[in-house]
Amino acid sequence: MADLIATPAPAAAVFLPLVLPIALWVAWSDMKFMKIPNKAVLALAAVFLVAGPFVLPLDDWLWRWLHLLVVLAVGFLMNMGRLIGAGDAKFAAAMALFVALEDLRLALALFAASLLGAFASHRGLGLLGPFRRATADWESWRRRDFPMGLALAGMLILYLLAALFGR
Repeated sequence: MADLIATPAPAAAVFLPLVLPIALWVAWSDMKFMKIPNKAVLALAAVFLVAGPFVLPLDDWLWRWLHLLVVLAVGFLMNMGRLIGAGDAKFAAAMALFVALEDLRLALALFAASLLGAFASHRGLGLLGPFRRATADWESWRRRDFPMGLALAGMLILYLLAALFGR
């Protein structure tokens, strides 16, 4: 029987601990400052650049760089239309390196679930007085737009967990 997820479990096992702190940094930064640091985007791409050739077939690793370019182009257009922020577009492009093309439907479903969960969690926690007071300096409480980095980071973590355990 074929694997349900194209990204090999050993690759996910290597990527996940390297990606997790970056994803958490992005989620926190986007909630606190409504910005995704370029350093986080570069760090994520560097993880794939350095670790990827050791855990993925070389042709797969090379093709995934095209994922970055395609998602960056789509993100750039979406940013021009004011649909997403520039940091969201750049982070999504770096995330695309870790997602096999064959898993696109799964990745989109995980993003939808992550977006719903992140939105409900962010808005719900904002209604809790103690949490709101503890995070009173977060920019995301003062703006109507949503810190999409929270949902993007969640999707990346969920995808790598699915690749690791969803066999």
